[in-house]
Formats: sequence, structure tokens, C-alpha cells
Amino acid sequence: MILAEGLGRRFGDYVAVHDVNVDIPRGEVFGVLGPNGAGKTTTLRLLTGLVAPTSGKAEVAGISVVRDPEGVRAKVGILTETPGLYARLDAIENLRFYADVHGVKNAMPKIQGYLERFGLWARRHEPVGAFSKGMRQKLAIARAVLHDPEVVFLDEPTSALDPESSRIVRDLVEELRAAGRTIVLCTHNLDEAERLCDRIGVLKRTLLHVDTPKALRRKLYGHLVEIDTLGAIPEPVLAALQALEGVREVRPALHTEGCIASIADPRTDTPRLVALLVDKGVPILRVAEQARSLEDVYLDLLREGGAP
Repeated sequence: MILAEGLGRRFGDYVAVHDVNVDIPRGEVFGVLGPNGAGKTTTLRLLTGLVAPTSGKAEVAGISVVRDPEGVRAKVGILTETPGLYARLDAIENLRFYADVHGVKNAMPKIQGYLERFGLWARRHEPVGAFSKGMRQKLAIARAVLHDPEVVFLDEPTSALDPESSRIVRDLVEELRAAGRTIVLCTHNLDEAERLCDRIGVLKRTLLHVDTPKALRRKLYGHLVEIDTLGAIPEPVLAALQALEGVREVRPALHTEGCIASIADPRTDTPRLVALLVDKGVPILRVAEQARSLEDVYLDLLREGGAP
């Protein structure tokens, strides 16, 4: 559904994005994470035909962003960092205008449905210029999906939204995926990315890594097993644990007595750890797998990728 090869964009001497390679299939929610200035918005603009690449190529829904950017824009829905709504028009007039642009017939039932879903129906006749930032954000999301696009690009969709509205947006993303839509989600909300995204790309002018959240954690840390013990584990025993086959690292736990071990395969390596501790007379209270947060993964991948 989305294919980019060597995609890049320069603005004079400044390289905003370079050598982006990605293949996103139909029905996937693909998250793009990166610090400010990493090129997330530029990449989104390249893939939606809003900005022409200075290197490489890309196709969205089978249409080239280089040869037919207008054709791409007809196939996609876009939420940009600035919604760009018409301030003097009311909510219905804004959505009706975009429905007309995209050739949506009998649009009013869909317009009403989205305005009700986002709690905007009671304010439907007020000029959008009087809306709060969160209300404008919700209206812009409705505009992005009103014409049932094959691909939806969302740049910080829950920015300025309260928890209830954020949940409505997440539910909408789940529904779009279930309907076979492809979604590219640019976000700083790591919890949101972990909940919604099938795969994640860490961007720092180029894509440093692309994989599922679970696989990214495993690549960096292996499987983490936490073993709580009655009393601290003696240093010689920690050294013996470290020497076991399949054990990448063993360190004392921070908040409890015991240790945390990074291992290759929990099915074979965890029993070895437990057996050694029992053999050394160390009482075991609990053994549990420990998951590193996506925030840990993200920050470590950025450090690994070097300065932008």
C-alpha cells in the first residue's frame, strides 16, 4: 500500500530526510517515532504528495508521489500538525466543503455521525474560529476520514485532546484498521504507539529501525527475567549466573533483592538460572518476565543512531 525507496528531501543545504526505505502493507497501523526536527512531518508530506522529493521515489495505493501527486492526495486522508480549517465556516460547512472536494455523495449522514461521535453536534452551527484547539483537532480528524480514504496519515492525532476524546480517536483507528485501511501515525505518545501500532519506525532523518514494539525490545535487550530472592545474591553467585549459556547480562534488581537477567530463550535459560540459585542455597521468592517500556527502547535506539 505504501512503498518508499531511497526517499529524501533537501531544502537548500539542509537535509530534512534522506534514504527512507519502507514497505507498509494494507491494513497496517505504522507508527513513526522521532524527536523534534527528525523529519516526521516532512516524511508525511512527501508520502502525501504535498512536497516533492529531491531523491528516491514512493508509491501510495499504487500511485507515484513523483508522477501523480494529485492522484495520491485523492486516495489519502491527512491530519497535519496545523488543521487548516476555515475559521468563518461552521463545522457542517467545513466538512461539507471537503466532502464536495472528494466527490462524496449524500454526505450529511456521515457528517452528522462524525460530529456526534466527537461531541461536536451541539456546536455544529458555530464558526470554527470560536472552537477550542481540541475541538478543531477533532473536526480535522473527521475531515481526514470523511471520504473513506484507503490510506490515512495522522500527525499527532491526540494532541490537545482530553482522555475521553483520545480514546475515541484510538477506537476510530482500530475500526479503520479492521476495515482494511492503512494508517501512518506520527506521534510522541509512546503509550499510544504501543497500543495501536503493528510496527514502529524510529526516524532520525532516516529510518533507524523498523519492527514490532515487541521485536524492538527483544533486539535491544533479549528477554528479561526478574528473580526476587530472600536476601541479596552474593557476588560470586551473580558471576556464576552471568557465565551460564544463553545469559547476556545479569545485574542486581533496583527496587527488590534479587536480580534481572537478559537471556536468549526463556524456555531453556530460565530453568538454568533457577537451578543454579537453588544449588547455591539462594531462596527464591518469585520469577517473572519483565518488559522494558517502549520509552526505554525508543531512547536507546535514538542514542544508537547518533546525533541528527
